Amino acid sequence: MTALQTGGRSSPPVAGARTRAFPSTPSRAAPAAPANGETSMAAPARDETAILDRVNARLKAQLGPDVFASWFARLKLEHVGKGVVQLSVPTAFLKSWINGHYRDLLLQIFAEEVPGTLKVDVAVRSAVRGASVPPPAANADQPTAVLSTMRAAGSAVPRVAAPAERTAPAEGARAEFGSPLDPRYVFSSFVEGASNRVALAAARSIAENGPQSVRFNPLFLHASVGLGKTHLLQAIANAAVAREDKPRVVYLTAEYFMWRFATAIRDNQALDFKENLRGIDILIIDDMQFLQGKSIQQEFCHLLNALIDSARQVIVAADRPAFELESLDSRVRSRLSGGVAIEMVSPDYEMRRGILASRVSAMKAGDPSFAIPETVVDTIARRVVGSGRDLEGAFNQIAFRHAVGQPLSAEHLDDLLNQLTRAGGEKRVRIEDILKFVSRHYNVSRTDILSARRTRTIVRPRQIAMYLAKTMTPRSLPEIGRRFGGRDHTTVLHAVRKIEAERSKDEKLSEELDVIRRMIEE
Repeated sequence: MTALQTGGRSSPPVAGARTRAFPSTPSRAAPAAPANGETSMAAPARDETAILDRVNARLKAQLGPDVFASWFARLKLEHVGKGVVQLSVPTAFLKSWINGHYRDLLLQIFAEEVPGTLKVDVAVRSAVRGASVPPPAANADQPTAVLSTMRAAGSAVPRVAAPAERTAPAEGARAEFGSPLDPRYVFSSFVEGASNRVALAAARSIAENGPQSVRFNPLFLHASVGLGKTHLLQAIANAAVAREDKPRVVYLTAEYFMWRFATAIRDNQALDFKENLRGIDILIIDDMQFLQGKSIQQEFCHLLNALIDSARQVIVAADRPAFELESLDSRVRSRLSGGVAIEMVSPDYEMRRGILASRVSAMKAGDPSFAIPETVVDTIARRVVGSGRDLEGAFNQIAFRHAVGQPLSAEHLDDLLNQLTRAGGEKRVRIEDILKFVSRHYNVSRTDILSARRTRTIVRPRQIAMYLAKTMTPRSLPEIGRRFGGRDHTTVLHAVRKIEAERSKDEKLSEELDVIRRMIEE
């Protein structure tokens, strides 16, 4: 495995593992002093109380006062230095909950408030009271430090920032280079169901069969948020690096790839960076929809072609099919579409029940006294029908009340589930869905709508479809234009304004739009 440099020192490679030289990251090893004259992170002059106040204010604004009061009101900042923020809470339950649900959020906020933050540790207060927190030191027995990325909230990335470190994966389950692998994300902890069985079978085949599995190349997984894509990708990586043939595995988020590539260009090491990536055996890219920048996409396309042509395995995941990734270069979309594409959909009742059962087992492992009635678990499984993340969120809110000895009555449970299902009940509408129902309603083909034909029987449905795409999806005007046969954004804007103006005057058109909208949403 590669020893990535951290803090100017590097951990030695694991005995028996392959080593490869990757571009160093001097900006992480020796960060520049802030332009505003702020002291370095380890400087004693830093006001830790002010830091915590700012972090608390951001947590309260982002999560709401109720969630903040439940989990963060008793959070204390014990120590800041050497890239590590040490926090403490009074109970093991709070520590477990925060680490399990808010670790990434805390890391993101502290990294923004305290430049240079690489890691956030949460400990029980009794374990740190009266003892100074030692600065982290490089140790030959410790796992190699790895770097990660903080995700954007689905928006375009204006610039590439240095990703922050996350917890290093367990010994024997590390990628050679790239984002860290979470040791919890393995096949044994992945809940199988009808909605993901095909994707799981393909993932297992790639992870376990080695070079014989390259017939699934590239493997493209797509699903909405919270349906297990990242879990499955990291399970592939964790299983592959443990194989006897020791394949060279790289797990990256799209944003991490962008950052590494930008850093290599800045340090005049782009050729070394590309050569090292082309020498790997398995490339895994998550959140492909965030890959931005023409030059970076071109380099990724060259990398993709080189790996596939040399029979190296590529696995990619995104939140929608490849042909809907409008921001990607057409050559990248074409290459991704040329492999095996598998969709993961929302879990059915049996699978939701299995997910909840695994969560109950995990809670009991941390707190043997934890108990929640089977009837409550069954009610959650039946009522919350969205993503696995929606399901876990509902379970967490209800389990918390049972853990603190304040279980919900049947009436209050019903009220809470009604609120949760209303909040998560909006369906994610795709442009493909809009095209399908508009073409069906007006009896024109999807091909005609996307064509350059200008007859009224086609122009009218096309404008209506553009209008619905703008009002029912988060897509921008340029993205919609690309999906409608590569049209300019001004064409889309004209269509949207035209339909809006006519709808206010034409009752029949307004009714037609409502009918189509209902068909799409059902």
